[in-house]
Amino acid sequence: MAPSTEAQSPEEYFELLDEPRRSEVQQLHEFIRATVPDLAPVMISGMIGYGPYRFRYASGREGDTAVVALASQKRYISVYVHAVVDGQYVPERHKERLPKASVGKSCIRFKRLSDVDWDVLGDILREAAHHGGAYAKE
Repeated sequence: MAPSTEAQSPEEYFELLDEPRRSEVQQLHEFIRATVPDLAPVMISGMIGYGPYRFRYASGREGDTAVVALASQKRYISVYVHAVVDGQYVPERHKERLPKASVGKSCIRFKRLSDVDWDVLGDILREAAHHGGAYAKE
């Protein structure tokens, strides 16, 4: 189950999760921190974010988000990646390399950690850190 948006830190977020989800989310958090250590962790929109930034679309809509975000959903663990290369979201660019995951434009969803291809996820995170903070045009 998704923890309350009241969590003020990653540690509080973890504490709101039941096992085995708590350990799985902590393991992904540690992997993200080790893979892209320059993306500072923050709590944003009820998720753990890494690499906070402010976005603004050409339409004028703006807000706060992070290059990468991690969330425990009811049925999935989601990794959101807000980076675009050549007009395509980074997760979409690697979709075929993640056959056990559900991949949308900027979201990668895993039912269990055994579905994670750590090498591919690492490639995605590093690419996002390099190109992060970019959205496709609204």
